[in-house]
Amino acid sequence: MRKEDKGAMVELIASTIKEYNHFYIADTTGLDAAKTSDFRRACFKADVKLLVVKNSMLKKAFESLDTDYSPLYGALKGTSALMFSNVGNEPAKLIKSVSGKGDIPALKGAYVEESFYGADQLNTLCAIKSKNELIADVVSLLQSPMRNIISALVAKAEKEGESVSAE
Repeated sequence: MRKEDKGAMVELIASTIKEYNHFYIADTTGLDAAKTSDFRRACFKADVKLLVVKNSMLKKAFESLDTDYSPLYGALKGTSALMFSNVGNEPAKLIKSVSGKGDIPALKGAYVEESFYGADQLNTLCAIKSKNELIADVVSLLQSPMRNIISALVAKAEKEGESVSAE
C-alpha cells in the first residue's frame, strides 16, 4: 500500500472514531468467510458499523486524535475489527450473542461513555444502559409519586362516594 493510501486510511479511521460516541475492538482471528459474513449481517441489523483495520493504522489514528487512547494500545494485537455505535451496549450484546461460549469474535477493548474497558468486562458492558433506557427510567421515577397521589385521591373520592350514596 502506498504511503498516500495509508495516510488516507488513517484519516478515515480517525474521522469515524470522532463520528461515533462508542467503539469496540473485537478479535476476529480465525473467522472463516461464512462466519464473517454472518457477523457483518448481524452488525448491520443492529446498526453497528464494522470496520476491519490494521493495528498499526489504528494506533496512528489514535495518536492523531485529541483523546489519549493509550489504554487500548495493549489490545492492538492479532486481527482487529472496530465496531462503532451510538448506543453504548449494543456492540457488547452483539459480541456476546454471536460468539456464544466465549469464542470468536471476542472483545479486546472498548471506549464507552468516555471510559476504557478491557476484554474481561464484556458482561459489564452488556449491562450499561443506553441513553434512551436511562431517560425512560427517570421518567418512570418522576411519574411514580404522581401516580401514588392520583390513586390516593381516586380511592378517597370513591370511598366518600360510597359513604354518601349509602346515607
